[in-house]
Amino acid sequence: MDIQAQKAILTIALLAAFADGDKADTEREAIRQLSDTLGHDSVGAGLAGLYQDVLLKRVTLADAVGALTDPSHRQLAYEMAVCVCDADGRQSPAETAFLSDLKARLKPDAAQAAAFEREADAVVDAAEAAAPASLPAVVAAPVATPLPKAPSMQDAELDALILSAAKLNGALELLPQSWASMAIIPLQVRLVYNIGKAHGIELDQGHIKEFIAAVGVGLTSQYVEQFGRKLLGGLLGKIAGRTIGGIGSAATGVALSFATTYALGHVAKRYYAEGRVMSTALLQESFQKLLAPAKQMQAQYLPQMQDLSRTLDMGQVLNMVRGAR
Repeated sequence: MDIQAQKAILTIALLAAFADGDKADTEREAIRQLSDTLGHDSVGAGLAGLYQDVLLKRVTLADAVGALTDPSHRQLAYEMAVCVCDADGRQSPAETAFLSDLKARLKPDAAQAAAFEREADAVVDAAEAAAPASLPAVVAAPVATPLPKAPSMQDAELDALILSAAKLNGALELLPQSWASMAIIPLQVRLVYNIGKAHGIELDQGHIKEFIAAVGVGLTSQYVEQFGRKLLGGLLGKIAGRTIGGIGSAATGVALSFATTYALGHVAKRYYAEGRVMSTALLQESFQKLLAPAKQMQAQYLPQMQDLSRTLDMGQVLNMVRGAR
């Protein structure tokens, strides 16, 4: 895939990210930083300014689609756009309209597109069961005072839970199916939900997503980053309509998913143990301090993640997202 095809697919991903017109400023900034970073990486030379081109409408969907002539690249662009629109939950009417227009322009293989849409819908359905959609205000209200310190055994169990979730999300980066990376965010939501519950706090989807954003983990931008790095690193290919990545060369994506999940889990553990009194600045500082060491840790667990990736199927992953085993 040449640089023009890469740029076109990333342009479509960014257009999908902004299709609903309702991205928070923090999410827009995360996507801007991502585009800038990818544009200045050696593998992404020539992509600097892509975010500005999209935001200032200097490039159109028609331009991006017109640059893709290979049917496999068109199929990949459509799948990635669906994943981006689904990253922060069920599609809005604007996102659905965008994808319908994109599909008509790209003309992906009908059978492959239908099969992928079923898989994507299954992940979204499972994600909605990761935590309640809403809770009564009295239940969801913040705790004003710190809770008693959790017993050491509970600390150990939560540490094991966080490590297990981080390894699972790292393993998902090694799977060939496009839906696999989509499952990472709802599994992070499920992890935060379980940590809150362990501290006697029932959380709903809205609170959890607000917490994740406050920590500095963008929902849409996290997915676009993983996809963008795979694309530019040459880790994506197509075989029979499936997105594939080489297990031996996917270390960056694995490290990002493992580290993000690990750091997010430990910040959540501290936040809920201390009664939700940490400021946004402290949440983000704590997350960043944990992120670099966690990226180094993933090498220790990479063989386990590789073994795990060989045993996972869609049914197992969806059950984990729902909270069933």
